[in-house]
Amino acid sequence: MTETTKSSFYLTTPIYYVNGAPHIGHAYTSIAADVLARWQRLDGRDVFFLTGTDEHGQKVEKAAQEAGIDPQGFSDQVSASFRAMADAMGVSYDDFIRTTEPRHKAACAELWRRLVSSGQIYLGHYEGWYAVRDEAFYGEDELVAGPDGSRLAPSGAPVEWVREPSYFFRLSQWQDRLLAFYEANPDFISPTARRNEVLSFVRGGLNDLSVSRTTFRWGVPVPGDPAHIMYVWLDALTNYLSAAGFPDEAAPRWRYWPADLHLVGKEIVRFHAVYWPAFLMAAGLAVPHRVYSHGWWTVEGEKMSKSVGNVVDPVALVGEFGLDAVRFFLLREVPFGNDGDFSRRALIGRMNGELANDLGNLAQRSLSLINKNLDGVLPARGPMTAPDSVLLAAVEALPELLRARFARCAFHEALEEVWKVIRAANAYIDHQAPWALRKTDTVRMGEVLRVLADVLRGVATLLQPFMPGAMGRMLDQLGVPETARGLDDLRAPLPAGTMLPAPAGIFPRYVEKA
Repeated sequence: MTETTKSSFYLTTPIYYVNGAPHIGHAYTSIAADVLARWQRLDGRDVFFLTGTDEHGQKVEKAAQEAGIDPQGFSDQVSASFRAMADAMGVSYDDFIRTTEPRHKAACAELWRRLVSSGQIYLGHYEGWYAVRDEAFYGEDELVAGPDGSRLAPSGAPVEWVREPSYFFRLSQWQDRLLAFYEANPDFISPTARRNEVLSFVRGGLNDLSVSRTTFRWGVPVPGDPAHIMYVWLDALTNYLSAAGFPDEAAPRWRYWPADLHLVGKEIVRFHAVYWPAFLMAAGLAVPHRVYSHGWWTVEGEKMSKSVGNVVDPVALVGEFGLDAVRFFLLREVPFGNDGDFSRRALIGRMNGELANDLGNLAQRSLSLINKNLDGVLPARGPMTAPDSVLLAAVEALPELLRARFARCAFHEALEEVWKVIRAANAYIDHQAPWALRKTDTVRMGEVLRVLADVLRGVATLLQPFMPGAMGRMLDQLGVPETARGLDDLRAPLPAGTMLPAPAGIFPRYVEKA
């Protein structure tokens, strides 16, 4: 992630399109963004975390008609389901924006006016291929043949030939400036595969972009010409400005702009990495620091499909397996940026292997020994043996290791660094055998248990962004005050003599129902 001198951090999910119910792919993006937002807060940054819903466009208007209700009522219902999904996933957003809100429409109108005043918008007519499902225009050279020989968008969506009056954005003028921007900001698009795709697209030549429609009404009217509705992507992308207070550049939230990171699915990289920076630069506004694109999830090897009946409901998944386990699994199983496959077997394997056996068992053994043999009193640190020093040095090195992993959105690598320490701690407790020391050297037993308590504190603190509920309970059991759970707090050891509550299992093994 591009380093800045900002003490603040502005992070966004895409705003989710309200033509259908939320699924595991939406939850994945939101959870990843939430983990990053929580990490930045843990590390002392002033975070503004935005999510929300994209509610305009021909596709929404059509879906509302099919449902027999007006577009606003339809949008209200589906937007509420996305907010409920975010809440059920423990997403700690600071704002949930809707593109039907007055503040957003005002921001869209102002951005349009700035583009007009800079000479970047002109009136013409559009004639070409349009995919309603994608809300996108495609050139003849981008189309693919369907099984029946029909023309399809690269996404597989049907296309139709459209001819209508349209305002255009002079995107063709931005090819060289965008390429220069990418060259000067090599981290702007990640991962590398997505960056290469965008570079190839822009080098292939850019055409002026149709940015208004006249054949439907559900959208933001063009200022001064209400017969035209703004192109849904110009409308949608503006949400990142709207939530920051634009066009009021004296608004308190404007200090967060430009955004530090837009997390998006790979299917919408072009809009965020080509159109968006061109719009912003044309309007004289700062460009976000980074766009990071993640992959798609399949289910048991198959693409998610309503017709197949394999769409995974994230809220139901949490109801069955628990929130922290689901959050952990989604970011542990697959390198962020790659495609992944969801399976119950893999989820249960991670729950029982890494959560119950590795971390849960380590915590239960260590805290139970303190409770049973030391009356629940946290012992003092003693003279360090070599194994003590090695293990404590490993946990003390974790914050810096994780900063580097989070800077690359390498969530799976961050978790692996923590798990290296957890595995080392399990080997340490087996080798030191504090249950045996109870009979031969109670002083050393206390020193070993103190090392384990300190390791658990470090691990639980660092894992809070991934599993806030479970790690909160673990820190409770370690006697860590709620005011002392940030990264900087790890520099101050817990005082010896702290009374610890009776331990309780945090990660029970999952057993499939017969």
